Amino acid sequence: MSEENSGDKVVPLSGMKAMIAGKMVESLQTAAQLTHHGEADVTSLLATKDILAGQGTKASFEDLLIDAIINSLRKFPGLNGTLVDKKITHSASINMAVAVGLPGDLLVAPTIIDAGNMSLVERVAARRDVVDRALANKLNVKEMTSGTFTISNIGRSRVRFFTPIINAPQLAILGIGEANPRPWNVEGQIELRPVMGLSLTFDHRAVNGAPAADFLTDLCQNIENFSVA
Repeated sequence: MSEENSGDKVVPLSGMKAMIAGKMVESLQTAAQLTHHGEADVTSLLATKDILAGQGTKASFEDLLIDAIINSLRKFPGLNGTLVDKKITHSASINMAVAVGLPGDLLVAPTIIDAGNMSLVERVAARRDVVDRALANKLNVKEMTSGTFTISNIGRSRVRFFTPIINAPQLAILGIGEANPRPWNVEGQIELRPVMGLSLTFDHRAVNGAPAADFLTDLCQNIENFSVA
């Protein structure tokens, strides 16, 4: 074992950080995790965000992505649920967990419970509420453990694709990467469009590669044709 240098900073892996680390290791050791990557043109989503803002609804980019994800999960319910004791449960409710970074390099994923039955405005308020209370350490146990699908958004970084770790015992997690202008085929013409990277990690014990690919394809199409009724 090498000796520590006098200028080294030693950070004990203990407390909440150790608990989070343990859950990540357990997730990787117990689930057959595979990741599909895809890209989506977010022009329509950004335009809708501006339209809503003009109407007085301040929805974030992530709020609208959640809306698109929920629409795809309704078509592909096999990705919405949990696997416990060799039993796969496809949840009737879409409980959307949202990864939130906390001070001290910590991470939690509070849940918007029954997000699938909320209006966009209700879901915007619910997401802000659970994120604010996560930052204030005021979440209850149900909000920490009831998720059926998770999103992890690092879109403000320079990371386009990554391999998010499943929030066990859930079946899947979507990683949201950066969106920057890139050449894109628009009806046979190459245009510069804001294109976002998406990374879907799923538990291959419960979800096969083809339906996972179909879900990600459908999600990309929802994003590219995004609108709010």
